Amino acid sequence: MEELAALVTELESGQTTLSEALEKFERGMQLVRLCDATLSEAATKIEIVRRMTEEGVEIEAYDGTATIDREDGTNPVPEKPAADDRLF
Repeated sequence: MEELAALVTELESGQTTLSEALEKFERGMQLVRLCDATLSEAATKIEIVRRMTEEGVEIEAYDGTATIDREDGTNPVPEKPAADDRLF
């Protein structure tokens, strides 16, 4: 990620030649693909604990759409504050 961020900064500076910019862009795209593959692999390994039962833990694989909503339909995570409710 650090290398990718550095490449973006260099490209945004406008201080590279066209040839250098093309090389940096190509390297950046390689890094993006690597990051995407790493995230995809991690997502397949994530398991969500659905609930604790007397028999043990009920889990489900993360499919990108799982939520932490309770069975009663409530969500224990508070919503993000409105823009005007922020402290800073």
